[in-house]
Amino acid sequence: MKIKGLFFLTSILIIAIMVSCKPGVKSSDEDTGTGDAAEAVAEPNTLTDKEVEEGWILMFDGESAGKWRGYLKDYFPDDWKIVDGTMYFVGSGRGEAGSVDGGYIIYDQKFSNFHLKLEWKISEGGNSGIFYLGQENAEFDPIYKTAPEMQVLDNERHPDANAGKDGNRQAGSLYDLIPAVPQNAKPAGEWNCVEVKVYKGSVWHYMNGEVVLEYHLWTPEWNELVAGSKFPELNPDWANVASEGFIGLQDHGDDVWYRSIKIKEL
Repeated sequence: MKIKGLFFLTSILIIAIMVSCKPGVKSSDEDTGTGDAAEAVAEPNTLTDKEVEEGWILMFDGESAGKWRGYLKDYFPDDWKIVDGTMYFVGSGRGEAGSVDGGYIIYDQKFSNFHLKLEWKISEGGNSGIFYLGQENAEFDPIYKTAPEMQVLDNERHPDANAGKDGNRQAGSLYDLIPAVPQNAKPAGEWNCVEVKVYKGSVWHYMNGEVVLEYHLWTPEWNELVAGSKFPELNPDWANVASEGFIGLQDHGDDVWYRSIKIKEL
């Protein structure tokens, strides 16, 4: 009986690990607000039958760049690779200025009200980011000069984790503005499931099944928050985030992997 009991517990543990990276679902039965608590888990870079019915679009199929291209470019940069079902940036180790043919990439379609889901994995000491509602403008290059950013970071090793204010540069945060609470990012080398939901100026960040922040664009509170940050120095009109824009991924000079990128317009 002891042996059977041990086998049963081990099996349960394995199952728990397998489902621990499902976007929008906690390890318990509690609904996080995304409505996915009872859904089947999709294989990487696929859609479930229910997602297809609900109108989700697969933005990356794991095999080709598809509609992704470089920011201010008409092609997919060479330093971004499609490897083992992931969109992988080959780090230079020299920061954002180090790549030969890298830079930020964007999905070649603008979105306004949407629910975005994806998974990321960062290298040790690595840094990257997910941008939304961004504009393609040579005057404000790169995209972070016009777009909010969901931070991607190795919190344990990258110095940015201890910079900023109250952890607002840690993984899942609205970069340099609002910290992700709770801070539940997984360590470097492990997959994190994240979501960004935007609806008529209200924005939510989810990480590993939990809402980690919420804010509201174009309000007096938003304008005050941005005024106290570095962003007005980059773009005086940064607070006036566009109501429609591009989704982008950051080349910060470090190895980073993305997969299962999907979106539903709201």
